[in-house]
Amino acid sequence: MVSNIRIRSIYFFALLSGKVDNVVMAFIRKFKTGSGATGVQVCWKQGSEVVKTVHIGSANSEVGLEKLLKKARKVMDEGKTPLFDLKKFDK
Repeated sequence: MVSNIRIRSIYFFALLSGKVDNVVMAFIRKFKTGSGATGVQVCWKQGSEVVKTVHIGSANSEVGLEKLLKKARKVMDEGKTPLFDLKKFDK
């Protein structure tokens, strides 16, 4: 939920600046497979075009789906630098 809000706010500010085509947004896509399982993908979108898709996996149970969604969030967050260094506040 937090990542969706973050993505929407980035997109909103890019829209205000008129540079929507330069913004790359990542999102998690859930879909039903032919066998009835739920598939999970991470997609990156630039403007209105999907530029990259990574298939995470498919699950037949809620527990398996939660594991895949957690893995998808990790894939989305790879290479990102945090806005704040929260480690300095840990004591």
